[in-house]
Amino acid sequence: MELIFEVRDAEEGGYCAQRLGTHLYRGGDVGRTPRQCTGATSLHFEDGPVHPRLVQLHYVKDELIPVEAA
Repeated sequence: MELIFEVRDAEEGGYCAQRLGTHLYRGGDVGRTPRQCTGATSLHFEDGPVHPRLVQLHYVKDELIPVEAA
């Protein structure tokens, strides 16, 4: 099983990571994001019969590009 987290810039600074399709969420400094996501995943699945083998971080950067009227 593989979990995918979408990582985006947080409005208050730093980054936020959310597991796609769930409410599993982490926030903080980008340097700590991988460790925070794997820690949250371990806690979330701690008592479950199945444990994920991989966590994928998908970094998304929103970019606004102004379009001039012709």
